[in-house]
Amino acid sequence: MQTASFTGFIETIFYMIAFYYIFKFLAKLFLPLLVKKVVQKAGENFQKQQQYSQDNSWNKTQSKNEVIYDTANSKNPRETKKVGDYVDYEEID
Repeated sequence: MQTASFTGFIETIFYMIAFYYIFKFLAKLFLPLLVKKVVQKAGENFQKQQQYSQDNSWNKTQSKNEVIYDTANSKNPRETKKVGDYVDYEEID
């Protein structure tokens, strides 16, 4: 069985502090590059999805040879539900 020594404790604290500062330094160097790469990848995926969606909708409208206008929303404005009558209460002294 080993006993802990004061120098071993100081050495462990030193390694922990050194690891913290090295990690912090490397994070400042490589984290912006990593974030930039992730953002570019997400942008590429977004563009692929948009392209697929446009191609898919273009093929559907091209095969039907018709144009569809959605005029339901323009003629009828949005109606609200009327649940009941509004009752104005007066305070009695």
